[in-house]
Amino acid sequence: MSIPQSGGGPIERHEQLAEYLAAGCKPPQDWRIGTEHEKFGYCKDTLKPLPYDGDRSIRAVLEGLRDRHGWDPVTEGDFLIGLVKDGANVSLEPGGALELSGAPLETIHQTCDEVNEHLREVKDIADEIGVGFIGLGAAPIWTHDQMPLMPKGRYKLMDAYMGKVGTMGRDMMRRTCTVQVNLDFASEADMVQKMRVALALQPVATALFANSPFFEGKPNGHKSWRSRVWRSLDDDRTGTLPFVFEDGFGFERYVDYALDVPMYFVYRDGVYVDALGQSFRDFLKGELPALPGEKPTLSDWADHLTTIFPEARLKKFIEMRGADGGPWRRLCALPALWVGLTYDQGALDAAWDLVKHWDQETRDAMRVAASVDGLQARVGDVDMHALAREVLSIAEAGLSARARTGAGGLLADETHFLNALKDSVQSGKVPADELLEHYHGDWNGDLTRIYSEFSY
Repeated sequence: MSIPQSGGGPIERHEQLAEYLAAGCKPPQDWRIGTEHEKFGYCKDTLKPLPYDGDRSIRAVLEGLRDRHGWDPVTEGDFLIGLVKDGANVSLEPGGALELSGAPLETIHQTCDEVNEHLREVKDIADEIGVGFIGLGAAPIWTHDQMPLMPKGRYKLMDAYMGKVGTMGRDMMRRTCTVQVNLDFASEADMVQKMRVALALQPVATALFANSPFFEGKPNGHKSWRSRVWRSLDDDRTGTLPFVFEDGFGFERYVDYALDVPMYFVYRDGVYVDALGQSFRDFLKGELPALPGEKPTLSDWADHLTTIFPEARLKKFIEMRGADGGPWRRLCALPALWVGLTYDQGALDAAWDLVKHWDQETRDAMRVAASVDGLQARVGDVDMHALAREVLSIAEAGLSARARTGAGGLLADETHFLNALKDSVQSGKVPADELLEHYHGDWNGDLTRIYSEFSY
């Protein structure tokens, strides 16, 4: 989840809202890659989730990273709730999962080095205090009551609201983890094409990265339970955004959508002011019940945009949000997939050609089928396994065309970061399939084995 934004000063014209998004436009040479990933922490002896405080806790991990590895603290009141260093930040998910939001970097080589360094630092602290971390799309055993809510004002407000607008919002907050990548666009037209490709092909990412077949100690009937959770969270702020595929879509149309998403809060002087269910349109008129007579700033607008959770999200960049958290190799494979598809025009055009004839019914059905069946999904004449093979071929061509080598040219281009996904397409199996095979095979139904065999 995001930290408070710094978007700018007072909003004096409606046009500033779209201009804020348009300010993200960059020439291709300035495009960057920002990778984010979440992982669950647990006590190695009890296999229980980490509390916020104590000798073995989220706070202890954050303090270790601060003191031993040079991260600067982020606090809320008396609580250490995050860290920052070199353009990256470490933050807490509502149930205590630890998130790295990486710095905007030029190549996947660099972003993968960043991920690897972060995981090494976390393991350094975790091993010393008897803590483990595991990458999965959903907590496999823990119940809602076992997952502590982290001491952030934003989360307290969200938790109260989630039960009113859907059935699985609190599950999302406490018991799911994702990996995502944030990517740039050159112009409004480039943003439109990338958003359409991103939303149409998120089910492919969901299938390839599906890694949450267990919930509350048993198989749940889905390859990606995390994706299933998001479908019952809050219809006002999730989904596949049909309007993105309509003629005339652009920054202003996204603004209209975002203005109709009910608010969560306004951040003032270190406090999250309850604006649950209220209207940003009213805020623009100075009629927000939470702050009567006060008008918003661009920072408020930036904060509001972080409370919208579609499968691909537009801010000053585009967030690809369809993948489960997972094994170490796949944390680098996710940015490789989307950079390959979107950072070369030939690849982007080829990706759009794959999906431009789909209607909204197909896009929505693909989202559901990917969650349930992974690579075995099928919708009409669309076979997910065959589609994933085509998508990876396009991504590989896009990365090859980028020709971005690592280590001063000593390392090959970025295509090798797709190897984990190519292995899945070759075998027809994604991480969820491997986990289920263990569960029904050598684990003999003992799901606790997942911690010793699949932790970082």
